[in-house]
Amino acid sequence: MLAKRAVCKLMLLVGLFVFVVLCSTRSDAGENKPSADYDNLVALFEDWRAFQKPPLVDGVFDYSAAAMAKQQRELAAYQKRLAAIDTSGWPVSQRVDYHLVKAEMNGLDFDHRVRKPWVNNPAFYVMIFPEQSDTPAREGPVIHGAIELWTYKFPLTAQQAAELSAQIRAIPPALAQAKRNLTGNAKDLWTAGIRNLKDQSGDLNALADKVKGMPQTLVDDIRAARAATDAFRDWLEQEAPSKTGPSGVGVENYNWYLRNVQLMPYTWQEEVTIMRRELWRAHASLRLEEHRNRKLPQPGPVATAEEYDRRFNEAVTEYMAFLREEEIVSIRDYMDAALRARIGSFSPAKNGRREFFAEVSYRDPVVMRTHGYHWFDLARMQHEPHPSPMRRVPLLYNIFAGRAEGLATGVEEMMMHAGLFDERPRARELIWILLAQRAARALGGLYMHSNEWTMEQAVQFASKWTPRGWLAADGDLVRFEQHLYLQQPMYGSSYIMGKIEIEQLLAERSRQLGEAFTLKRFMDELNAAGVIPVSLIRWELTGEATKLPGE
Repeated sequence: MLAKRAVCKLMLLVGLFVFVVLCSTRSDAGENKPSADYDNLVALFEDWRAFQKPPLVDGVFDYSAAAMAKQQRELAAYQKRLAAIDTSGWPVSQRVDYHLVKAEMNGLDFDHRVRKPWVNNPAFYVMIFPEQSDTPAREGPVIHGAIELWTYKFPLTAQQAAELSAQIRAIPPALAQAKRNLTGNAKDLWTAGIRNLKDQSGDLNALADKVKGMPQTLVDDIRAARAATDAFRDWLEQEAPSKTGPSGVGVENYNWYLRNVQLMPYTWQEEVTIMRRELWRAHASLRLEEHRNRKLPQPGPVATAEEYDRRFNEAVTEYMAFLREEEIVSIRDYMDAALRARIGSFSPAKNGRREFFAEVSYRDPVVMRTHGYHWFDLARMQHEPHPSPMRRVPLLYNIFAGRAEGLATGVEEMMMHAGLFDERPRARELIWILLAQRAARALGGLYMHSNEWTMEQAVQFASKWTPRGWLAADGDLVRFEQHLYLQQPMYGSSYIMGKIEIEQLLAERSRQLGEAFTLKRFMDELNAAGVIPVSLIRWELTGEATKLPGE
């Protein structure tokens, strides 16, 4: 009996010990176990966006070597917080949001390790932007504190004048800081940046004309900003002969950037192969179209302001009617207004020529209305904000490029195949010319980043392989584009690579849905996902992930 009591007592003690150990273990695990709460991701996203901005010092964002070194060190803590979030069991839409945050952090990491725009790229310090970008955020690396002049309506109110004056007042100290920060040796980035500063000086001069009669403080601040811009440009020109190094990021870094920031499942070499194929396809298709249409008259370009206004407004009407009647996409009230707001005004040819996209639009205004899908995207973000905090705002580091540029470019050819230009066969030729130009300029960007071509070689190639001589090598557009693609890896190829990803998704979704598939359903699903990488949209729509890093 005593032995039995002793055994029971021993078992009770053992059980108590095990209970205490388990409770202790659960307590420790509760403190250390990563949170699976989506709200933690949202909170981290808000903290991350605040951290991503450099500190303000005397009204100017600090990109000094010390500030950037500190930011790079502290980035690791945010990446660690993100890695500690357990997404298992989350719905795909929330896991997609996780990867958006991760991609943005990788973008800042890439800037610190490789791109370093504050060190290598004088154009990074341009702060005046008169026109709205057609993408969710401005293309390429842009300094914090940049002034989007298009958001102001003139004449300014007293409050607006004071606000603009405060922004412009930051330009001289920002450029003074730039002289200390720009210690890189990237030759093409340096010399191309001089052109951007010249443009900023002209923009400030034009702004000075617009604010005549407004508070003298604003006038004085604009004058001081222009003087600082001119002095900075002079300094860049003086330093230019000493710059001798490459400007591209290199193939290995380019591949990492594609995979980890843009979330594109390709390599530099694969993009080169695809761009070459698209270039040859575009030229061959153009020749076949020209042969088919050889007995038809070639329409001349718009010749007067009156004709411009009439034909461009008619183009919006025709395109919107086609989208509605052919059931391409669900129509919203804001879509028509978004396109009409971008019609612009007539501009006469200079020396018998216009820049590339005007050469296209002036021959058939409907063609570039299709690329105006960009303005649908921006209007949708304003009028139908996405429920996800990560998709409600523009993604950093141009992570939106494949979807934004890919869809706008893809819609051009898609609408042609859907019948938009059946009554005007000569317009089909313009679609192939557009594709050829996108492929040619993309190859320039790719070879600049592999450091096999200089920017001048990329310019000459793009001009040579754009049909009909419409992309003049001495024009502004081709140099603007190649400079952008050198500043922003992948951007030059995003138009066609994003288009191809969307075509792949269309094929997969149609196979998956079978008879339930309609083009309108597909386009509505694509729109509803937001302006995010197509690989993530594919995951959300099909349930099939594209081997994302860490998934």
